[in-house]
Amino acid sequence: MPDEKISLAIIGGSGLYSMAGLTDTTEHDLDTPFGKTSAPIVVGRLEGRRVAFLARHGVGHHISPTEVPYRANIYALKALGAERLVSINACGSLREDYAPGHIVIPDQLYDNTKSRARSFFEGGLVAHIGVADPFCSELSAGLEAAVQLTGATVHAGGSLIVIEGPRFSTKAESNVYRTWGISVIGMTTAPEAFLAREAEICYAVMAHVTDYDVWHTSEVPVTVDMVVKVLNQNTAIAQEAAHNLVKNLPDERNCACDRALASALITRPEAVPPATRQKLDLLVRKYIQ
Repeated sequence: MPDEKISLAIIGGSGLYSMAGLTDTTEHDLDTPFGKTSAPIVVGRLEGRRVAFLARHGVGHHISPTEVPYRANIYALKALGAERLVSINACGSLREDYAPGHIVIPDQLYDNTKSRARSFFEGGLVAHIGVADPFCSELSAGLEAAVQLTGATVHAGGSLIVIEGPRFSTKAESNVYRTWGISVIGMTTAPEAFLAREAEICYAVMAHVTDYDVWHTSEVPVTVDMVVKVLNQNTAIAQEAAHNLVKNLPDERNCACDRALASALITRPEAVPPATRQKLDLLVRKYIQ
C-alpha cells in the first residue's frame, strides 16, 4: 500500500483527458485481476494533496462506453489507496431547467445497460451490496460546493439513467425516460458507481449537461460535435472545481462508504475457493482472514 493515501481520485470522461495543475506526477500502468486500466493512472499533487487521475476512455478516446474496463479501473484505484472518487461525465438533459452548460450532481441512478460486468464478486464469493443511495452524500455535497465556487450553474439532485450506448437515444426512448422522472442521461456511471461501493470508495458525479438529448422539439438532436463543444467550454470549470474540492476535503471520511461490505458478504469464509480469496483479497481482507 502507498505511504500516503490518495485524497481524491478523478475519472475524466469525454473531453477531459488530463488534470491541469498536477505536479510531481508519476504514471502507474497497472495490471489487475480484471485486466488493464483504460490508461495509465497519473498520480501527483494538487493543492498540496495526493490526487490520482484516470482517462476513462483511454488516451485519444478509443474505448467505447461498453468496452471501458470498469472493474480494472476501480480495482487499480483501490490498490493505489484511493478513498474518494469523482467521476466527470457528459450527459444529456431530460428536463427543461437543466440546460446545456449547467452541471448536475445527481443523487439517484437507474442502470439501463445490458452488456457490462456489474460486480467484482464471482467465482464462489457472493456479496449483495447496498446501493439504495448509490452516491456518497458527503462527497456529493463537497462537490456541489466546489462547483458553486466556480460561479457555474449547478443543480444538486436528480436521477441519472445510464444507457448502453454508444448510440444516442431514439425520441421514443428519450420521452419514456422523461415520463419516468429521470433528469439526465449518460453512458458510463453504471457500473462504475456500484463497483466503487463494492470497493468501499466514496463516489460522486459531476455531470456536464451538453444537450437536450433528442426529446426537445425546439432544439437540434444531440450530436458528437454538440457534446464536444460544451465540454470544451466546461473544461476550465471542471479543473477549477477539482482544485476547490481537494482544498476543502476533510482528512477523514464521515460516511458509511468505508464499511459497505460489512453486511454484504454472504458466503461462509471456509466455502470461498482459495483462488477467489486471493483475487479479491484487496477488497475483503478486513472481513475474511
